[in-house]
Amino acid sequence: MQRVQKQMILKDLEKKMVLIVGPRQAGKTWLAKDIAKEFSRSVYLNYDQVLDRDIMKAQSWLPSTDLLVLDELHKMPDWKNYLKGIYDTKPASMRILVTGSARLDVYDQLGDSLAGRYFRHRLFPLSLAELVQVGQPAHIDRLLERGGFPEPYLADDVIEANRWRLQYTNSLLSTDIFEIDKIYNVKAMQLVFNLLRTRVGSQISYQSLAEDIAVSPTTVKKYVQILEALFVVFRVTPYAKNVARSLLKEPRLYFFDTGLVQGDVGAKLENLVAVSLLKHVCARTDYFAEQRTLHYLRTKDGLEVDFALAHQDAVESIIEVKLSDNAPSKTLIHFNEKYGYPATQLVKRLRHEQQVNCVQVVDVEKYLSGLFL
Repeated sequence: MQRVQKQMILKDLEKKMVLIVGPRQAGKTWLAKDIAKEFSRSVYLNYDQVLDRDIMKAQSWLPSTDLLVLDELHKMPDWKNYLKGIYDTKPASMRILVTGSARLDVYDQLGDSLAGRYFRHRLFPLSLAELVQVGQPAHIDRLLERGGFPEPYLADDVIEANRWRLQYTNSLLSTDIFEIDKIYNVKAMQLVFNLLRTRVGSQISYQSLAEDIAVSPTTVKKYVQILEALFVVFRVTPYAKNVARSLLKEPRLYFFDTGLVQGDVGAKLENLVAVSLLKHVCARTDYFAEQRTLHYLRTKDGLEVDFALAHQDAVESIIEVKLSDNAPSKTLIHFNEKYGYPATQLVKRLRHEQQVNCVQVVDVEKYLSGLFL
């Protein structure tokens, strides 16, 4: 199936180098090869392949190459300077497309010599919005059961999808984590991973996890950061005008793969909404240069709202997710009345949409399908 971002990437390739980052098996390589079909003299090279690696090191592709695709480049030592050199000396007719794991995204926070030479595209799992936009059947129950990674979502049956997820998890915990950092206690890492699967949507306490696993909070924090770096989980921080204060408070963690969530349908639904909102926020940032962020709300007396969408550090809307409760959340009403935040309650089992006390109660599938991406 087509991916929505294909045309946007083709457009950006005419101006700068393009870097595609995102979770493993989210479709980066497939998309890169699909884009390569639009060029008559494209070259695809994967650093994991020995012969390709030799070509990459020697830079021995033909000068007539019109699209150079470099996959898994982050595994090359000093890859950023390598890429800078290629870009600065390439023929004017050559476009460069780079794909890889989350480690390609690290420099975006650090800043380096690649500044001004690239456009970033974050490729996340399929969402209801993307499925609708590419003309594919969009089923929320299928996304809740299988997650949005292309292979399990498009699999012929749920058994095939589950086999994919077992392989994905085994590869993640036996190979991928070691590409980020040294892991001396693999069993503890596995325990952290499995505990997080059961605590989706809850505030994450490194101290509490450490006590459950019998390791230090510092070790737990390191393991969580590795899972973040691999695009396995992502954090949603509490909203605060002072960003530093927000980062000090306990985040909520969600999985990019909703199929990994262990819990009831309500937990899976909240995770699906979280990853859909994150995908929307990142797309608005990447393609319109809008300073958008995703948070949750929490007061000192414990009132919480699942999500808050912010633009330039100002809340634009607050969102509560419910499986079947049509009555507007009291916390939504509280934040709406006190701060004037537009409030929406997303419900899966909804008989009819309505507006009550300035809170819009809408169908979750309809809402998610209408997001930008």
